[in-house]
Amino acid sequence: MSESKALILGCSGLTLTADEKAFYRDHRPWGFILFGRNIGDAGQISDLIASMRDCVGWEAPVLIDQEGGRVQRIKPPILQAYPSAQVLGDIYRQDRERGLRAAWLMSRLHAFDLRKLGFTMDCLPVLDVPVEGASNVIGNRAYGFDPVTVTEMGRAAAEGLKAGGMLPCMKHMPGHGRGMADSHHELPVVNASRAELEAHDFAPFRALKDEACGMSCHVVFSAYDAENPATTSRTVIEEVIRGHIGFDGLLISDDSSMNALKGNLAERARAIAASGIDIVLHCNGLMEEMKAVVAEARPLAGKSAERAANALASLKAPDGSSEEMLRAEFNAMLPVA
Repeated sequence: MSESKALILGCSGLTLTADEKAFYRDHRPWGFILFGRNIGDAGQISDLIASMRDCVGWEAPVLIDQEGGRVQRIKPPILQAYPSAQVLGDIYRQDRERGLRAAWLMSRLHAFDLRKLGFTMDCLPVLDVPVEGASNVIGNRAYGFDPVTVTEMGRAAAEGLKAGGMLPCMKHMPGHGRGMADSHHELPVVNASRAELEAHDFAPFRALKDEACGMSCHVVFSAYDAENPATTSRTVIEEVIRGHIGFDGLLISDDSSMNALKGNLAERARAIAASGIDIVLHCNGLMEEMKAVVAEARPLAGKSAERAANALASLKAPDGSSEEMLRAEFNAMLPVA
């Protein structure tokens, strides 16, 4: 890891091309991320992950967005179809303890699923707290519309992953719930006051500030920085995420290829690195874009390297639970379709 660059990269397909292998060997990203285009069957996923790690010469972390609902990269018949966070939130609203158990169970099952394929990190829990009228980019990915529900359910989800030997990555810091636009396509601007943001949007992240990993959001918070989204705002990173929230874990950018960010890929990568984020994420696997991002990449060093090492060191052995028993318990909790 000492020779790694502060990058997480994707790839184009089900197997690595010769160009991708050479590129990863030359530039040594700290980690990798898989998407639906990379998913064929269980054996293929494991082989792809092993190939990625072979390129960089160590057990580099491999990430995936496996939330449940509409954000589930590995689908049936490979893995069970899991419900959205909103469905779990509905259970919580009927019975708090049962809801918390459901959130823990689903994450524990994600850990069973993902660990056997070779994944290190699930980009979960979603700690965004939506408001009425916000973009549906979060929508039913959220556990609820109040910080207490989101905090409690998010904590249970994170604990389930950790109990299964997986690393959670909470998202999207410091909060995407109030965004009125989808940051995949355009830049959301939030004009709420600092008091509103601290009481509502930032609260779940502050409560879970001791988690090892978090992902930023491409959202402008005009009360702090009217020009730059959180991902490229040193003010938001230092004053809000590291300051008010108190998060000192590994901070990964949301995808640098999303259109909320301005400039070409090299300019975006440079701005992300300058903001104080630890690791730049690039997801789509397009070689020309990856080359531009790599041109601006820095070695993973100093405090960022320390945070990355601490995140991986926080991984524990699975708790020894019975997958069969937990899966039966979880499935019995779900509403009948």
